[in-house]
Amino acid sequence: QVQLVESGGGLVQVGGSLRLSCVVSGSTFSSSRIGWYRQVPGNVRELVASMTSDSGTYYTDSVKGRFTISRDNAKNTMYLEMNSLKPEDTAVYYCSLGISRMYWGQGTQVTVSS
Repeated sequence: QVQLVESGGGLVQVGGSLRLSCVVSGSTFSSSRIGWYRQVPGNVRELVASMTSDSGTYYTDSVKGRFTISRDNAKNTMYLEMNSLKPEDTAVYYCSLGISRMYWGQGTQVTVSS
């Protein structure tokens, strides 16, 4: 059974930083696409960043230059480093694994206060 467990969310002031982590079990992590999404109540879930198995990356325009996605295949863990945080980054963040069949973490709240 594939499981994704997130950690690292919280409350931070504008301009601050947070690092989200997501540990994956029960899957071939190293050969899978990984991604981070976020969702604000009433809105659709938005792709923030993704990384292919050969480390190709994608970032949505609003986070380019501020967020960095990474993976440690030895630890079956993915990360999202978030810097220069803005109030509009406030959301529940979800890690994901896969493409055709996707698995999700439980979500972690990130709140940026001004």
